Amino acid sequence: MTERSAAATARSGPDGPRPGPAGDPPGLDLGAVSAYLETAAPGILDGPLTARVVAGGKSNLTYEVGDGRRTVIVRRPPLGHVLETAHDMAREHRVMTALAGTAVPVPRTYALCTDVDVIGAPFYVMEHVAGTPYRFAAQLSPVGHERVRTISERLVDTLVELHAVDPDAVGLGDFGRPEGFLERQVRRWKRQLDASRSRDLDGIDDLHARLAASVPESGDVIVVHGDYRLDNLLVGDGDEVTAVLDWEMATVGDPLTDVALLEAYQALPRVMDTVAVSDVSRAPGFIGPVELRRRYADASGRDLTHLSFHLGLAYFKLAVILEGIHYRYTQGQTVGSGFAHIGDATVPLVRAGLRATEES
Repeated sequence: MTERSAAATARSGPDGPRPGPAGDPPGLDLGAVSAYLETAAPGILDGPLTARVVAGGKSNLTYEVGDGRRTVIVRRPPLGHVLETAHDMAREHRVMTALAGTAVPVPRTYALCTDVDVIGAPFYVMEHVAGTPYRFAAQLSPVGHERVRTISERLVDTLVELHAVDPDAVGLGDFGRPEGFLERQVRRWKRQLDASRSRDLDGIDDLHARLAASVPESGDVIVVHGDYRLDNLLVGDGDEVTAVLDWEMATVGDPLTDVALLEAYQALPRVMDTVAVSDVSRAPGFIGPVELRRRYADASGRDLTHLSFHLGLAYFKLAVILEGIHYRYTQGQTVGSGFAHIGDATVPLVRAGLRATEES
């Protein structure tokens, strides 16, 4: 064991990394990050570092790290219980690096560290991009009806731009296995559910069974984001999308999964009482589901007539993700606030998924 790995082990307990030296946020040893960047990305940061956990993250941990003159973003997996394949730093880093230079706005990437001995987990470093990640209607509504409409339309337009990228042309042709994509998605999220089971969830096994029995053929082979919603985008002062973030579930597969998930996120305020995830679609002027489908279909040329399976899968996926966050919260492995009621959303999402699978 090296001196660095011994230090990382000393900071780790059975539930994951403990806070480092005074001033370090949970899960991030600033001294180790500084030493790593001296070799991996010389000149990016210089001197003693400070950091803060960026508010809002409920999955991978995001930190603003600076040296007094410049700020970058560091991303690492959550502390403790980590679902298989759900927090792959290399995938996030690779897809953003590949999309640089396309019409899809992404931050510049600086370094990827896969050596868990450095801070106790893989991490990557990227550009700090200016913009606002609108999550709640209370944040978005004050900009006014017209600007809300513009921002929500650009949300859809940016998804169209992503789905227009040729995976082979940007080096992502092998980023996933498009054959049997939807069937694997159903299996994957069932495995994720089983890894986080800690209580009875009414209807969730029925929803999985319905999905497993009705998998359609996959559509176009496209780079999909996997968690596309407004607060995973940064919006600039001119209401333009300055960056698409949180690519941890990106892959190559059926673009309709992104469209259905965006529609499911939009429906959240009607599905659940809690706003622990997002209620941004309540903001006056926000594009509605019918308009969302029409705008995407017109720009992409894709048929969105039948989305029942994809919507059911979207709600199942959201339910599993939130249940995983709830599980980590109950184990004391989350960082930040806003987790106490996240588990209340799981069963309402399951019910919405069941309703979706009954639609034609």
